[in-house]
Amino acid sequence: MEVYKDISTGQNQEFKKLLLDNFSKTKIEEGKLLTGKITKISEKHIYLLIDGMKSEALIDINEAKTIYGNKEIKENDKLEVYLEKIEDKNGEVIVSATRAQKIRGWYILEKAYDNNEKVKGKIVSKCKGGVIVEHSDTKSLMFCPGSQIDSKPLKSFDHLFNVEQDFKIIKLDKFRGNACVSRREVISSFKKEDKAKILEKYKVNDIIKDAIVKGYSSFGCFFEVNNEIDVLVHLQEISYSRINHPDEVFTIGEKHDLKVISIDNDKMQISCSIKALTPDPFENISNYEIGKTYKAKVIKVVDYGAFCELQPGLTCLLHSSEISWNKKNVSPNKFFKINDEIECVITEIDKEKKRIAISHKLAKQNPYDSFVEKYPANSVLKGKISNIKDFSIYINIEEFDIDGFLHANDLSYTEKSEDEIKKYSKGDEIQVKVLEIKPKEQKIKFGVKQLQEDPFSQFKDKKVNDVITVKVKSTSSKGIIVLPEGSNLEILIKKSQIAINAEDARSNRFIAGDRIDAAVSEINFEKRKLVLSIKLLEELQNKEAVSKFSSPLSGKNLPFSSLSEKLDSTKKEDK
Repeated sequence: MEVYKDISTGQNQEFKKLLLDNFSKTKIEEGKLLTGKITKISEKHIYLLIDGMKSEALIDINEAKTIYGNKEIKENDKLEVYLEKIEDKNGEVIVSATRAQKIRGWYILEKAYDNNEKVKGKIVSKCKGGVIVEHSDTKSLMFCPGSQIDSKPLKSFDHLFNVEQDFKIIKLDKFRGNACVSRREVISSFKKEDKAKILEKYKVNDIIKDAIVKGYSSFGCFFEVNNEIDVLVHLQEISYSRINHPDEVFTIGEKHDLKVISIDNDKMQISCSIKALTPDPFENISNYEIGKTYKAKVIKVVDYGAFCELQPGLTCLLHSSEISWNKKNVSPNKFFKINDEIECVITEIDKEKKRIAISHKLAKQNPYDSFVEKYPANSVLKGKISNIKDFSIYINIEEFDIDGFLHANDLSYTEKSEDEIKKYSKGDEIQVKVLEIKPKEQKIKFGVKQLQEDPFSQFKDKKVNDVITVKVKSTSSKGIIVLPEGSNLEILIKKSQIAINAEDARSNRFIAGDRIDAAVSEINFEKRKLVLSIKLLEELQNKEAVSKFSSPLSGKNLPFSSLSEKLDSTKKEDK
């Protein structure tokens, strides 16, 4: 046997082409439907050979029986599967027969719907508003509304269960994968021509009397009109009030008046409205004013707020941000339940879009306003720590149920903030001073160090060049750390400010406990900044000494002083 080691040669290019052509005939992709042949049947599995796959796929025997039903599973049978993985971590091919059946079933339903064809199925169970129909070929489940089971109202349709019969697909939702079918469309004696003549009897704005409730679904309610045609009232056309499902309003067999709002001659459908028969409650919006307080009834609670009614049908939105003054990320269902009556303030009225926005918190006094009345700036009070973060502490004032903010820098004048904040724990009671209040922004700033006298205040009378006596606390390569007498305020005298002469600018000249004098080179009371310098003090002392001990005649007795005067006079004579 010849072994082709180098297929780049001219002789073997044809062999390479044949290989590629052979493998390209079967395109294997995950997420596709493929057909395989059953090669073996065991107690637990069936083995499926799929062209183009390097190994056989295994399918659970129970899954296969679900597909086959009462039919016998035989070797060499063809079975369609959905390819989930070409190869898993164990090197096995992963396929699904049931998923392939569902996908194929949907293809069949789509084709039947597009071609206006009937499909075979069995009614297998009851559900809200109708029955569930199982497609005979693919076992796909479809919904049949109660109004579409028969052309006339049936007291009982138990005799129709598990009987294979024809259905007509009347609605197909590809996005949700839902199919709605009708038995009535099949058994109806009306032809298209007859139905078209019936539609001619109706026009938009007609009032239909005593339409009978035949069935409903999540999107609306079906009515029978004059024993000849069914019409749909969409969920949004039932009432001006918010309705979650038609069964909240209707009962099968009830009679209601309807108003025709649209006619689709192509689909031979009539759409009607019930709410159109009653005045629009938004017409009474002139009775309401922005900024005034009203009572509203909670009719629905959602994640982002609650829908309320100012009057039946006049719905408004209470956003979660408008529920509480002090709770920022509130869960509406913790505050309200259906049918609760609450006070609210109207914040917005959009007449064009027919939208109303309300606020529950504005109906109550702002607790921050109440706080500032009782505790103005510089007030001292106690609170409980509700939360601690890296550089901040949140303090709850139970009386008003509000939180104030305490920055770590406001814990101590002398200690490091990162060390000081570690001394506190959640739940601790703490005394604070009110530093700042912004009611509109709902902000309160507290301080702890402000309860004590600021050590920096001892320098209030000091100015640049003044001398301060300090005590050496420690030394380092950067300079010396000193404490002014009577203070715990640490101040660094930099190495460059220790002495005039560079040779003397050494921090090791000093030891802890030394008392020395230094001059103020910079002072800023707003920034609480004090800069001291021994070098500046030496310069000031030297300047003072020169000024004190020198005279106007200094230098006159020096050897060259008279010589310079003679030279000056000689120059004048020469001129």
